[in-house]
Amino acid sequence: MKKLLKDVKVYGGVKDKVEGCTHPVQHHDEFPISSSIWVKALETSCHTKGHISYFVTSSDPDDKPAVFTGDTLFIGGCGRFFEGTPDQMYTSLCVTLASLPPDTRVYCGHEYTQKNLEFALTVDPKNKALVKKLTWVQQQRKDKKTTVPSTIGDELEFNPIMRVDKESV
Repeated sequence: MKKLLKDVKVYGGVKDKVEGCTHPVQHHDEFPISSSIWVKALETSCHTKGHISYFVTSSDPDDKPAVFTGDTLFIGGCGRFFEGTPDQMYTSLCVTLASLPPDTRVYCGHEYTQKNLEFALTVDPKNKALVKKLTWVQQQRKDKKTTVPSTIGDELEFNPIMRVDKESV
């Protein structure tokens, strides 16, 4: 695509050496994508050594913030540990992403929601928020509808990977 669109800006994590990257970013770098929309790079290492999630905000008060988490945070779960450690994943999920505003919409790289929540139920079977979310997801899938996005606030209620410090998990 970069060969066809020579002037397009390509952002990517500096540590991951993204092919075709014209604008390498690292933790807390910010850049605009319009006069009213800003992006903040958040290092969310573990899937890869320099995995970046992109936190997007708008000057329009009606626009909710969003985070594009790639392969680090999935709805009800997390990505595989390819180049990182459990401590890095904990920091990425339970410190960096958990510190975002609760109404931040979560857009992940893949839709593994139903399987993740089915697993989560084996870990935390009495979690009412989890049971409610799984019931909703099953209906969405039955209706051939997407289950993304979620929110940071919701993930903190039912995602066992973001709740490892809770006694029920």
